[in-house]
Amino acid sequence: MIVFEDFDLSGFWSGDAYERKNYISRKLDESLLRSVEQELGVKLPESYVEMMKVQNGGTPSKNSHPTNTPTSWAKDHIAISGIYGIDRKLDCSLCGYFSTKFWMGEWGYPHIGVYFADCPSAGHDMLCLDYRNASGNSQPTVVHVDQENDYRITFIAPDFESFIRGLKDENEFELD
Repeated sequence: MIVFEDFDLSGFWSGDAYERKNYISRKLDESLLRSVEQELGVKLPESYVEMMKVQNGGTPSKNSHPTNTPTSWAKDHIAISGIYGIDRKLDCSLCGYFSTKFWMGEWGYPHIGVYFADCPSAGHDMLCLDYRNASGNSQPTVVHVDQENDYRITFIAPDFESFIRGLKDENEFELD
């Protein structure tokens, strides 16, 4: 499987100071990947891993994704602040302070997978790699979990790569 074929990842990340301080983790290597997957108890999607090998976490320059269902953020899209790197040193990394364990334990988010991206609401909604229906070689779906709406789960994309390819500039949407 070739991931991100015909997709230019070089202009994907914003490159701003906020991103460098909060989201970009150290260079991903195999031992770090294996230890994080072991701690999370899942195999991360190949597309996620390949993206993190280019840059291990960050804030995307296109930070909004269309939805078919309204959320507490907007009637037709969600926004993300950043995508967590595969690491445990930065707070905003898969096993950092704001890890899946934090969101499930401290905030009561449902135990459905790996919370990998935060939203501008400061914890009131998150994006998750949803492993509930993933088995064998199938990929987890990407869902939005909305704490403001009783942790409502909204389907966003069938897999991580589709999610990334579906990101759009926030200016393409009307704010509520």
